[in-house]
Amino acid sequence: MNEKVHIMNIRDKLAVVINGMGGVGKDTLCEIIGKYYKCINVSTITPIKQIALQHGWNGEKDLKSRKFLADLKRAFADFNDLPNRYLVGEYNSFLESNNQIMFVHIREKDQIEKFKQSINGNCITLLITRSKSDKNEAVFGNDADDLVEDFEYDYYYDNSLTLEEAERDFLLFFQGIINDLNLNISPISEINL
Repeated sequence: MNEKVHIMNIRDKLAVVINGMGGVGKDTLCEIIGKYYKCINVSTITPIKQIALQHGWNGEKDLKSRKFLADLKRAFADFNDLPNRYLVGEYNSFLESNNQIMFVHIREKDQIEKFKQSINGNCITLLITRSKSDKNEAVFGNDADDLVEDFEYDYYYDNSLTLEEAERDFLLFFQGIINDLNLNISPISEINL
């Protein structure tokens, strides 16, 4: 089950494990990159949400629901590795696609490590914070949310700018990562900074 995936054009693909407290703008930053690069977004919680919806959860994002989903995800991770198996399947599809960047939303540090060890390709970790927010001090009551900063990430981005400023700033930041890794990933549309 832990077979490594083999990539033919390793310099053409990048998996980015993105993490951060709820509400710091992870999805917005992924959307910004998606305007200029061929991207997909996947999350370890997707199969868990599908199971939960079939059995009474109605999509709420309150503290009780967040804890329920985190506990259910941990149970499946311990029982049959469902979250990681789902991600590896999505990663294999990504390799076969024309997408260049795969944003992978994983909360738990052990699951981040497991995913990184399950693939054989370019993979970095990125923590999004917001220094001008009380979200950084929030307590959600579950380890998946409360311990997101308890990991040594490859890159850190403080998303405290306005949306207009963040677009330019995050694009420059992300292009720096691509250049640092010497990847053959080019924008699909012109970036005027």
